[in-house]
Order: sequence, then C-alpha cells, then structure tokens
Amino acid sequence: MSATPGSFITRHHHITIATGGAQQDYDFHTKVLGLKSVKKTAFYDGEAPIYHLYYGNDAGEESSLVTTFPVAHTGVKGRKGSGQISYVSLSIPPAALDFWRERLTTHGFKVTDTERFGERYLDFQHPCGVDYSLVAVADDARKPHSKGPVPAELMIRGTHSICVSTRDAEPMEEFMQLGWGGTRVAEDRNLLRYQLGKGGSGTIIDFEVEPSRKAGTWIVGEGTVHHMAFQVGSHAEQDQLKLHLEAMGYTDVSDVKNRGYFDSIYVRTPSGAMFEATVTHDDGFTCDEPRDKLGLEVMLAPQLKMSREEMLAQLGYLKD
Repeated sequence: MSATPGSFITRHHHITIATGGAQQDYDFHTKVLGLKSVKKTAFYDGEAPIYHLYYGNDAGEESSLVTTFPVAHTGVKGRKGSGQISYVSLSIPPAALDFWRERLTTHGFKVTDTERFGERYLDFQHPCGVDYSLVAVADDARKPHSKGPVPAELMIRGTHSICVSTRDAEPMEEFMQLGWGGTRVAEDRNLLRYQLGKGGSGTIIDFEVEPSRKAGTWIVGEGTVHHMAFQVGSHAEQDQLKLHLEAMGYTDVSDVKNRGYFDSIYVRTPSGAMFEATVTHDDGFTCDEPRDKLGLEVMLAPQLKMSREEMLAQLGYLKD
C-alpha cells in the first residue's frame, strides 16, 4: 500500500501550554529546567496582548521546544480532563535521573518516580499545575542547551512523548493510522503508544483511555496544555496533508496560518486534543534576531495594534 500524506509528519515540533504568571513561567523553564529562552513574542491570534514564550536548545530546533502562553493577567482558568493533552515528557540521559530528582526537590517540586512502557519517569508539575515528566532515554542524540545552569551532559534533550486523555480509543486510532501517519508500537495497561516517522524520542504520542473522565476545557486557560505541533518538511506536503484530512471528513482543518517563524494548520482530533502540522520557515527564529541573541528581546507580533512599550507595560518586563 502506498504511503499516505500522514507519513509526511516526521516528529514533534513544539508543545504549547497555557500557564500562569509570565515571570514564574520564565524562571521555571530557564532557571529550573535550564532551557534556553529561544524567542519572546506574543500570541498571534486576537488583539489582546499575551506573551508567547519559546524554550529549547541553543538554536531552538524542532522537537526541542516547549512554548507557553502565560495568561494569569486574563483571569482565564483551564480545567483538566479528557479531550486534552494531559502531560508532556522531556528526554534526559539515564545517568541524569538522580541529578534531576535532587534538583527538582531542592527547588520545591514534589517528584514521583514512575514507570511506563518500561521507561523510568520523574513526574512533577509546572507551578501552574500542568503535569510534566522527565524520562530516561539512552539513545537520544539531540543537542541540548549547552550554556545554561545544568551541565550539558545532564541536560534535557527535547520532548520525548505527549499523553492524550481520551474516552474512546477507536476513533483516535483510526485518525492516527489513516490520517496522521502513526504506527502503534506498544500497550501498557490503559495506555496506547504511537510513534511517527522513524520513531524514537521526540516522535511519540501516548493515549490514556479514560472512559469516565469528565471533559477538559479547550480554551487558552491557565493550567492546561493547549495543543501539540508536529513537523512536516514542506508547504507542498502540508497542503497534501490538509486535503487528505479533509477528504477523510475532518473538514475543520484550518487554513495555513503564518506564525512568524513557521506556517501551521490545525485540526481538532477525534480525542478532542488539538494537533498542529508545522513547516519551519527557512530562516526560522533568526528572521528577526541573530542566533547569538535569540530570546533576549521581545519581538512584537504583527497583529497587535500597539507599540512594544505598550505591550510590555501591560504584560510586564521579563527579568533574566
């Protein structure tokens, strides 16, 4: 059987989370997790100013990225539940497990050791309540942030997996296999594991089947994961993927949206979780900042009808 356009999806691109206060979020990701501030910009949808903060490795490469919308100033709270991405796991070397357990505990985080799919996890929460995990991965060759507070040999490599809470696995398995190019590779209790492309860390989507769990919110609300973005290689492939999903009956696939550093289409999956298929612009994050100065200044999103100073006066200045 010939490959479908779903096979154009190769790996994670970034995950986007709605968090609380901007400074709290910034300190958590850069000072506790040790990720690099790759880009400070604003939410591209709507005219109300909301930071969009990107964290990752030195160059902000695909699958190294965690991005956030700090929304404490809006007062909008999310509710965890089914139909959402319930947690993100980040890859670390196996030899770093003890280091990270001690580091997180020292910074005041409650850490729980767990095992899923034969992998060792450290489960904890972002200060706003979003569930995070660090997972020991032996063969992850992605480059970490090399100049942060954590030694490079112990540092986070990038996203490992996401977990989607779904009431019913069957419609989502159909979507994954026929639409999104996924391959089912494992099962663990009520968890199903899919991988994309060549597989491995940074390509994994887990599903937790929870038939009785109440639905969570889909809004940009504090304390919830908003969406997961996946990488495709070209605009031509992105266009084919959109047509393919629409032909399957997913007629709410968005038009292509220019996000400044990449172009994206979005689809609400049968589970309820929102997935994004993303093509990185040729110059990526360096289109408005040189590589050696990435993430230092706030880059104004073009739709905001205010000056940079006006936006910062509302959102606050981030302190490194």
